Amino acid sequence: MDSDPTPTTDRSLRFSVLGPLQAWYQETELHLGPPKQQSVLALLLVQAGQPVPLHQIVDALWGDDPPARAVNVVQRHMGSLRRLLEPGLLQRSEARVLVRAAGGYRLNVGEEALDLLRFRELRDAGQDAAENGRQEEAADLFIKALSLWRGPAAAGLPHEIRSHTVFAGVDAEYFRAARAAAQAALTARRTKAALPLLRHAAHGAPLDEVLQACFIRVLAAEGHTAPALEHYRSTRSQLATELGVAPGAELRAAQAAVLRRTAHHTEDTPAHAPAPTASGGRRPQAPHPAQLPAGLHVFTGRKEEIKRLDSLLPTDPHTAVVISAIGGAPGVGKTTLALHWAHRNAHRFPDGQLYINLRGYDPAADPLTPSMAIGYFLESLGIPSERVPSRLDSQIALYRSLLAGRRCLILLDNARNAEQVRPLLPGTPGCLTVVTSREQMTGLAVSAGAHLLRIDVLTVAESLEYLSKRLGESRVGREHEAALAIVEHCGRLPLTLAIVCARAEIRPVTPLADIAAELEERRDSLRAFTVDGENDPVTDTRSVFSWSYRALTGRAAEAFRRLWLSPARDVSLEAAASMTGLSMGATRQVMSELHRASLCTSERSGHYSTHDLLRVFSKEMSHLEDSGQSLEGARRRLYDHYLHTAHNASTVINTHREHPLLPLAAPGTQVTSFTDTESAADWLHHEISNLQTIALHDTDYGADTQVWRLAAVLELFLDRSGRRQEQIEIQSAALSAARRTADTSGQAHMHRSLGFALGRTGRNAEAESHLNEALAMFSKAGDLSGEALTRRYLAFLANAGEAHQDALLHYEAAASLYKEAHHTVGIASVSNEVGWTRILMGDFEGALRDCRHAVDVAQRAGNRNVEAASWDSLGVAHHRLGRKGDALQALHRALTCYRELNDAYLIADTLIHIGDVHATESPGQAHAVWTEALDILDSLGHPEGDLIRERLRNEPGIRQTADSG
Repeated sequence: MDSDPTPTTDRSLRFSVLGPLQAWYQETELHLGPPKQQSVLALLLVQAGQPVPLHQIVDALWGDDPPARAVNVVQRHMGSLRRLLEPGLLQRSEARVLVRAAGGYRLNVGEEALDLLRFRELRDAGQDAAENGRQEEAADLFIKALSLWRGPAAAGLPHEIRSHTVFAGVDAEYFRAARAAAQAALTARRTKAALPLLRHAAHGAPLDEVLQACFIRVLAAEGHTAPALEHYRSTRSQLATELGVAPGAELRAAQAAVLRRTAHHTEDTPAHAPAPTASGGRRPQAPHPAQLPAGLHVFTGRKEEIKRLDSLLPTDPHTAVVISAIGGAPGVGKTTLALHWAHRNAHRFPDGQLYINLRGYDPAADPLTPSMAIGYFLESLGIPSERVPSRLDSQIALYRSLLAGRRCLILLDNARNAEQVRPLLPGTPGCLTVVTSREQMTGLAVSAGAHLLRIDVLTVAESLEYLSKRLGESRVGREHEAALAIVEHCGRLPLTLAIVCARAEIRPVTPLADIAAELEERRDSLRAFTVDGENDPVTDTRSVFSWSYRALTGRAAEAFRRLWLSPARDVSLEAAASMTGLSMGATRQVMSELHRASLCTSERSGHYSTHDLLRVFSKEMSHLEDSGQSLEGARRRLYDHYLHTAHNASTVINTHREHPLLPLAAPGTQVTSFTDTESAADWLHHEISNLQTIALHDTDYGADTQVWRLAAVLELFLDRSGRRQEQIEIQSAALSAARRTADTSGQAHMHRSLGFALGRTGRNAEAESHLNEALAMFSKAGDLSGEALTRRYLAFLANAGEAHQDALLHYEAAASLYKEAHHTVGIASVSNEVGWTRILMGDFEGALRDCRHAVDVAQRAGNRNVEAASWDSLGVAHHRLGRKGDALQALHRALTCYRELNDAYLIADTLIHIGDVHATESPGQAHAVWTEALDILDSLGHPEGDLIRERLRNEPGIRQTADSG
């Protein structure tokens, strides 16, 4: 749940990010940890008060090549920062400064605690003063704002972090403020105070011609004519050397002003006056087009997107050309947002508003060529068709000349790609261009500095607001649950919401529950999202989606038709390659094409997700164009990818356990191998929802023979994650599948796994029945290892019922079976578990003997899993005997092993045991390690986290220590 976003009023914390990153707690400077942890804090600070998505943090820290456990690393940094900024915090849910929010994290700080927020407050006040003619006040405010800067934002962080767009954006704010400060200082004659600050800014952006021109004028205003001319010559030389360009109009005008000994910042010719013609007259006044189509009468949400667009509005006619490219999936409301914003701001562009539908994705016509679009604009600007040049470059030159010196808003709707848009961009400051496209306009951002704004579906609240505005608050309020169901079925997509509302408006007495039921009946089809009785390709969802689909290359279209096969919206590159049967390189190309076309999104590197309704469209296209044989082959390769990769991951992590043998994967399947436990655990963590879906529903496609193997592979991962009920459901489904195919080996494995899972939840009678069934089947098959492991599970069940002697008998039988099978690791495991049983019986010396033996055998076998478990048991036995030093030594050896193995749950379990040792004599240390364990358990979503939370609340010594911190 998102926490309260109100900035914290805790004045004991202060931060500085305008220059080197620094933080203070109660006036003592804090040590902020390693560089990556500092980078995380800096990312949160420059976006203070706003949710910072987890994927953005991962991208900033590692770029396109994050490590497999990147998310876990970020979560650990967050835990460390939370403890640093709020010492004494008992649980994450009580945090006020660093909180979870909207798929990421948010830092709640007030403007008095962060120099960046104070800078923005002063800058905004300065802009307001300047716009209202209070130039002296504006100059003073801008000077105060610039005085807060000590260097580039978060200076000192690694270059690859500092180069991230969020830091570049903060630096850009500084340079814009410096330009505004120069203008205000020149007008108010406050240049003396501004000069050193502008010198610093000009040094930081030597190729910013507008800023350099401002600095030259301020130098001249203070009587430094020679230095001003020398600075012009230096800037001209640097532009030629580094960019190969001559000074622009701003720089030349500044030089001319100095040469005329005129330091005033305005020119004799007003900024908006028509430019003189060659004969000295004035160019005739051009028409003022007002071409914006009407916006929708109902508009909902998009507050953050509108703020982003508002921030791009030029504050003066000399700012650079501004371009915003709005992207997103078909039907997400790109044009609606663009038109709504354009109408709100049309008054800011007194020279007119140009609009054109470029037909990039049109059901009835080809995309407009740049020449056709410019010809239309030229006529709109008063050029008769017979005077329009025939060559495109001449058309562009004339178009840009007509826009020079004017303030126009240009809306380029439904663009196909950046190549179609580039010729339509104005060439001089003062204009603002908004582009909408399904295509990702990355090329436009690189070549023209466009600001990319990707919009997503509406939130649930925004969707309900839209329904209320269209259908009436009373109707929606009366049937709130039905309205929620409609929102869910529409996927919060504005197009489908509009279609359903249109149908509901012509049926005013029909209950919303009936409409929701109709959508439920057709949830696997797009037929529900058409306007009854109409064949309008603009409002038919299937048609709108098809415009993007038909524009794909053949291989990309085939890849799109496979997306619905994935059990979840998120699909990895390897899974996509398995579905398509293409190589990894070819798959990367086609998925990039789908991403550019907004038919899928990429929230993290190497993974793609698709809107639910696009998945329905994918399925429809697949059934129309693909054979059953090709689909079955794709599904088999996909499931083989998940099964074999999960097997590889579990084998690397759980070296102490045997895994079922697998049949060969189908040709064309991409199977990932792992060389370390960290990457293996990370893969399982990210893919577990897909794996669970396959394990539960794979039988729908006749793959019963694979289900039990996948369930067996997932057994330990689900157990360590505390997902007891999910584990029982999966093992039960797998047992049914094995029975359907009369696979006795599969039945034996699933009886054993299901029995263990039931025992974990206290359903002991059912557990014992399944385990005895497994024991009989393994014995009949002569499977010594399977029989031995089942004996160990029966021993665990006996210990849970305090029948410790029965447990020892089961362990004795298991040890005999392992010896017969020459299974050394199994022998070591039994010895450790016997030792743990003796701990439960109070025989701590006996436990030490058995666990030492387990350590010796495990070390000889080279098995770190069993060695770690045995060290942990030794530590607990020493603790029960009152040997604190020996206990801590053994437990820390266990902890070292588990950290090497990246077994998060057992790291937490061992930390809990270490806390137990410290609890009596060192409650502060106990609090620290239990808190660390709690962070890990919470990150896993493990139910045992609640037990530790309760312990932290109720232990008197621990509570007192936490309160005093």
